[in-house]
Amino acid sequence: MNNHDPSRKPVEGRQVLSSGGWRVLFAVIGGVALFALGAMLLAHAPWRKEKVADVEQEPIEGQAARYFQPPPDSAIPEGPSGDAVRRGREIFMNTPANAGQYVGNTLSCSNCHLDGGRRANSAPMWAAWLAYPKYRSKNKQINTMEDRVRGCFSYSMNGQDSPAGGPPPLGDDIYKDLQTFMHWMATGAPTNTEIAGAGFLKMKKTELGYDPARGKVVYDANCAACHGNDGVGQTDINGRPVFPPLWGEQSYNWGAGMARIDTAAGFIKANMPLGQSNRLSDQEAWDVAAYIDSQERPRDPRQKGMSVSEAAEKFHAGDETYYGKTLDGRQIGVGTPVPAGR
Repeated sequence: MNNHDPSRKPVEGRQVLSSGGWRVLFAVIGGVALFALGAMLLAHAPWRKEKVADVEQEPIEGQAARYFQPPPDSAIPEGPSGDAVRRGREIFMNTPANAGQYVGNTLSCSNCHLDGGRRANSAPMWAAWLAYPKYRSKNKQINTMEDRVRGCFSYSMNGQDSPAGGPPPLGDDIYKDLQTFMHWMATGAPTNTEIAGAGFLKMKKTELGYDPARGKVVYDANCAACHGNDGVGQTDINGRPVFPPLWGEQSYNWGAGMARIDTAAGFIKANMPLGQSNRLSDQEAWDVAAYIDSQERPRDPRQKGMSVSEAAEKFHAGDETYYGKTLDGRQIGVGTPVPAGR
């Protein structure tokens, strides 16, 4: 936080203190310094843990013992396998630049799976690799890892508005490289075992439920500085996303998991504001997730040949979502215009 107040004017003159006055001043300054140092040491003491709502926050150095740690990038091997890991990592980190034919917005895999897919409680890739094949109720069938990634291209990266008009075809090298990257990230991780930090945080609904109006207050105070008042994020001078869009035509579509309020609340609670994990209360996380996911975004690609209400009944029944509902006199889920040039 910048505490500089441009309205304050410098003092035009100064008074010379007596020797006794200087001693008093130095004593005060010294006392303040010692207090600040003591507070800092206490705050960062290795035994200190803070409990924020239902999630325990602990020092960074303590997390290595709590969660699985994937190998560092410096350990990527040489040769064809290592080359595939590096290609997969580049696709993961900057998907529009490295798989742009199949991306219909400005998002990358790394926007939801933070720290390059390493961060616990941000659906890390080392845990995702261990979870498949598995049954998914979303499509009512056993999904392979390739199926799961294909879904990410379809929904989170809005493949319907991509130059190709959809996700990469099954068997594409993009899937091979991404899976090789994930497989390498999971080096040494136990299989067929529930592993801490996998997926997104599961949030219990609060007694107050969730409310977009309350969420807007939370958003304005904690999120707008990075993601913009209009939710479109920020880009650098070259047009590359720095902070991703949270709604609008360049964000994830209505079929994405992050469009479900409970999923978004868990992600926000554990990871946002960026660098300040678990700072928001459970109530604030639910409310701001509701606000974000009450905003319009690209349509659900499964909606073909049916109305929003029909798609809501078929694909979103039981979900914590505003899709298909009416809020402030508008039906949510109609979608945003296709981006220009697509």
